[in-house]
Amino acid sequence: MKIFQGLRRFFSRIGKFVGEVRGELKKVIWPSGGELRVYTLAVLAAMVGIGVILWGTDALLTLVVGFLTKR
Repeated sequence: MKIFQGLRRFFSRIGKFVGEVRGELKKVIWPSGGELRVYTLAVLAAMVGIGVILWGTDALLTLVVGFLTKR
C-alpha cells in the first residue's frame, strides 16, 4: 500500500505544479503582434551586428597571425 500512497502523492504534486504553472501563465503580459515584430527585428539586427563584428575581428586576427608567421 505504500507504493500506492507514494504514487498518489507523486501525481498530486504534479497536479499542483501544473495548476501553479497555469496560474502564473495567466499573469504574463503577452506582447502584441506589432511589439513581437519590433522585438524580432531588434534581435535579428543585434545578431547581424555581432556577426559582422566577430567576422571582422576574425579576419583581422587572421591577417595579423599570417603576417607574424611568415618571417
